[in-house]
Amino acid sequence: MRAVILILIIAVVAIIIAIATGFLNINQIRGAQAPQLSATSNGLVAKGGQPPAFDVETGSVNVGSKQTTVKVPTLEVQPPQNQAAATTNNSM
Repeated sequence: MRAVILILIIAVVAIIIAIATGFLNINQIRGAQAPQLSATSNGLVAKGGQPPAFDVETGSVNVGSKQTTVKVPTLEVQPPQNQAAATTNNSM
């Protein structure tokens, strides 16, 4: 249950960030109307009504590539010039 709540919190924060940065723009273009209810001997009857309509505009992300030249540093290892030959005696 905690994982579901955490995911919902992250989703709401992501939507708030998208709207605040202008990446997501939501406009209501038609309001909602509640249905007309009437009570009969058979129960309630609902007529009419309409859901709200929204216009959603999202930003776009363009991903591309280009060729370029990158200078890579070189590594040179030079042993010491005056190194005496060391002998190791491992026998006992």
